[in-house]
Amino acid sequence: MKKVLVTGGAGFIGSHITDGLVARGDSVLVIDNYATGRRDNLQAHDNLRAIEGSVADTGLVNRLFDDFRPECVVHAAASYKDPHAWAEDALTNVLGTVNVAQACERTKVARLIYFQTALCYGLHPLEQPITLDHPLRPYESSYAISKTAGENYISLGSVDFISFRLANAYGPRNMSGPLPTFFQRLTAGKKCFVMDTRRDFIYVGDLVDVVLKALDGVGRRGPYHISSGSDSSIAELFDETVKALDIGLDEPVEVRERNRDDAFTILLDPSRTNLDFAWEVATPLSSGIRAAVRYYQQFGIAETYTHLGPLDARH
Repeated sequence: MKKVLVTGGAGFIGSHITDGLVARGDSVLVIDNYATGRRDNLQAHDNLRAIEGSVADTGLVNRLFDDFRPECVVHAAASYKDPHAWAEDALTNVLGTVNVAQACERTKVARLIYFQTALCYGLHPLEQPITLDHPLRPYESSYAISKTAGENYISLGSVDFISFRLANAYGPRNMSGPLPTFFQRLTAGKKCFVMDTRRDFIYVGDLVDVVLKALDGVGRRGPYHISSGSDSSIAELFDETVKALDIGLDEPVEVRERNRDDAFTILLDPSRTNLDFAWEVATPLSSGIRAAVRYYQQFGIAETYTHLGPLDARH
C-alpha cells in the first residue's frame, strides 16, 4: 500500500487516478478547491481523505505534506477554466506547482507525477507527429505558458519526476473541449458546427493505466507523451456523439474552416511511452464517447471550459 497525495483529485483526471489508487488499496489524500472539480466525482472510502483548499496556499500545502508524509504525489491541480485569467493561471499553475515541488523536496517524496498540455508545443508544431525533442513554444495560451513554467520548476529540482504531456483526454467527468459541448447542444436541440481540424484523443482510463505504472516506478525521470498515436477529425468526434445519443439529425453538421491560427492537427508521438511502459491505448474512440455520454446523461453538465480564447482577438 502506497501513500499518495493527489492535487486536483476531484477534477476530471485527478478523480479517475484517485479511483484507481483507492481500488488497488492505496491510501490517498486529495486537495482540491473545486474550481473545476466536482464533489460527486469522489466516493467516500476509508482509504480516502479530501481537503478543500488551493495548492497556491503555501502553508496548507506544507501542513498536508508534513501530516500525511506521502510517498508519491500526483499533481493534477490546474487553473484552466478562463483563458483570460492570467493571474489565476500563474497563481495555481506556477506558484502552486512550486509549492508542491518544494514540499516534495523537503519531505523526500519518491516520485512526483505532473501533467503538461500539448499546447506547450504551440499551435504551429514544427513536425507531425510531435516528438519529445520538439522545442517548447507555449506562447499562444496563458494555460500553456503557466503549465510549462511549472514543468520547468519541477525539472529544476532533484525529485524523481515524470511529466506527462497529454493529448486531448476525454471520458466521463470531462468538462472541457468539444465533446461535452456537443452533448450539451445536441440534447438541447441546438445546432452544432465542427472545425476542419483533427486532434489526438486519449481515453481517461488508458491514461490512468500509464500513471499507475509510473507511480510504481516505471519510466525514467523527465517527459513522456500520453497519446493514442493517431488523430481523428472533430467531425468524427461529433458523429460518434450523435451515435451514442441515438438521435437523428435533419442535415449534416456544418464544417467550418479553421481559424488561421489554429493547427490542422496536434498529434503526439507516444513511442517512448509505448516502449518504456509496455503500454498502448486500449479504448476505441466510439467506446470512450459512449462512456462519456452515459456519464453526462446521469450527472449532467453544469459548465464547459476551454484553454483558448477567440484567436482572432489577438490580432
